[in-house]
Amino acid sequence: MAKALLGHVGGLDPRMVSEMRRLQQRIRDLEAELTRLQAQNDALAAQSRDEAFSLQDREPALT
Repeated sequence: MAKALLGHVGGLDPRMVSEMRRLQQRIRDLEAELTRLQAQNDALAAQSRDEAFSLQDREPALT
């Protein structure tokens, strides 16, 4: 039964193992990129809020 699940008698296909490792590395890379972009987005949102607050504190211009 286990042999039928693996697809052949010889065990795991080295190409399949290699592809699985490559895909796992790609997932880790994408997760790291997502974390980096979320941090960058949070920093930009905080900067935007700070700028909005500083604009509210200004005196109106004389016309």
